[in-house]
Amino acid sequence: MRFCPECKSLMIARSGRMHCRRCDYSEEIIDSESLKVTNARVEKEIVIVDEEDAVATKPTCAVRCPECGHNLAYWWLRQLRSADESEVRFFRCVACSHTWREYD
Repeated sequence: MRFCPECKSLMIARSGRMHCRRCDYSEEIIDSESLKVTNARVEKEIVIVDEEDAVATKPTCAVRCPECGHNLAYWWLRQLRSADESEVRFFRCVACSHTWREYD
């Protein structure tokens, strides 16, 4: 991505030049190797599991554990993807420590 040095808007590549979408600024593309066009978005999912000692301080809720059937679990939220997507809720069973997440 390249941003316009004058108005800070996103610039687009067209006909060997970078053009600003908002103002009339344009510049020649010097290094075409640095421009990479992608059509598919690649998402790398990162799952963060807190240390065992810290889990005991988390809030609990009544939810059934898929492993042992116990009805109480710790829960916490994590932002795993981009900021415009919702957070993911994680659960950890109080009895067996099985960890799972809630899918919307």
